[in-house]
Amino acid sequence: MKIRLEPLEQGYFYHIFNRGINSCNVFLNDDNRLFFLAKVKQYLLPVADVYAYCLMPNHFHFIIRIKDDFSEEFAEEGTSPKFQTLAKLNKESGLHSEKSVASKQIAKLISSYTQAFNKYHNRHGSLFERPFKRKKIESELYLLKSIVYVHRNVLDLSYKMNEYQFSSYKSLISNTRTSMKRKEVIELFENVENFIFVHQIENDYEI
Repeated sequence: MKIRLEPLEQGYFYHIFNRGINSCNVFLNDDNRLFFLAKVKQYLLPVADVYAYCLMPNHFHFIIRIKDDFSEEFAEEGTSPKFQTLAKLNKESGLHSEKSVASKQIAKLISSYTQAFNKYHNRHGSLFERPFKRKKIESELYLLKSIVYVHRNVLDLSYKMNEYQFSSYKSLISNTRTSMKRKEVIELFENVENFIFVHQIENDYEI
């Protein structure tokens, strides 16, 4: 299955992931991780709902649903266009097509983070592999498996899932304020108890 060039279509779920070039670490400290999440809020949340995420030392995972409507104005660095103007452009192809908006926002997220990371750590050049990888999720079962897979990544770091700060697991099982789709995620698993139970079981999800 192609995971690199598939466009991000509105209304669909995707597993978005990417790693550092030559598997280099892309998060060297908590400042890096917090800054990356701030960029997620700036660039990704206007075009997608987040259902799960996990930041690992040399890669990241996000389970997202591309929003149905990009009509709301959102801030970008440099320009702040209203997507209503896209109606005047070609909606099926080109850099300004509706299908490319979400992909462009994720690319901007990665580029913005890379620039800041390079300045912070006095380095130059690309940080992540290009293009970022994506996998379309086309069934509820696959969505459930992908969410569990993402959260279980931290076990490779010898963390318990409910102890790791830079994963959505801890937020999803709590009542803390979040911009994630907590209610929708928990309903997929029926309730919090089943959410926790299912996460204890390794599944056969593959990327």
